[in-house]
Amino acid sequence: MTETALRSYKITPEDKQTFERDGYWISPKLLTDEQIERLRRAHERIWSGQYDGDNFPMNHRPPNKNPDALRKLDNGWWINDDIRTTVTDPVMGEWAADLLGVDEIRLWHDQVIYKPGVGDQETSAGNVGWHQDFGYWQCSSTTNMVTVWIALQDTDLTNGGMSTILGSHHWGLVPDSNTFFDQDMDALKKKYTSGGREWVEEPCILKAGQASFHHALTFHGSGANRTTEPRLSIVAHLMPGGTHYKARVQRHDNIRLLGPRPSDGQLFEGVYFPSLYKRR
Repeated sequence: MTETALRSYKITPEDKQTFERDGYWISPKLLTDEQIERLRRAHERIWSGQYDGDNFPMNHRPPNKNPDALRKLDNGWWINDDIRTTVTDPVMGEWAADLLGVDEIRLWHDQVIYKPGVGDQETSAGNVGWHQDFGYWQCSSTTNMVTVWIALQDTDLTNGGMSTILGSHHWGLVPDSNTFFDQDMDALKKKYTSGGREWVEEPCILKAGQASFHHALTFHGSGANRTTEPRLSIVAHLMPGGTHYKARVQRHDNIRLLGPRPSDGQLFEGVYFPSLYKRR
């Protein structure tokens, strides 16, 4: 039987408690089956160089020549209409606003992520190292941000699904936690538990169309996709309205979108940072 999206769902006190305790929350089904298929085709179009409109992606690089390597593209909404609709979804924005306890949600940026299936090969090429998203976002004025990781197929550890470290968002920003591309998972675990932190891994098991909402300080990572089919996802990184630029802390491509001479305290707003939801 075809499952429909549960778009009328409202965040409950229990949902918010789970998010605040664990650092992440798994949503009901956000996307319809038709939307999922459109987004899977969006992956095919993007990786073959077919873009909607006349722009290029934010990070326009040739693909990795290793067929087992993870593919990641930022701001797919610039070049694909279906991705744009998804990452600016007001329902997703409302859920994020309620979880973060804010009145407005804007898009920070998105990611289009393709993890190839490697089968039984012994390779770490598809690993995503344990990291905090805010480790990359220190130019923004708040850690109260959230990542929405949307599965385009049933996803678990078998096909390289994500795991989170429960409660790790309570550790604050950990130095040198911008380790997305560091594929030695054991070494990273040793590094981040050296101070005696409790390390409890929990897999994010999602049905197609569900999303994991995880806090910007929550440690997470993923291993290889041990199936023969790719694992596809669309990721929306979201921030509260009113988030502003902290000058000369850390470089991020989003700073360039503020103009040639950005100023400390300048708001991340306007066409590059669209509003998903604003409470009335």
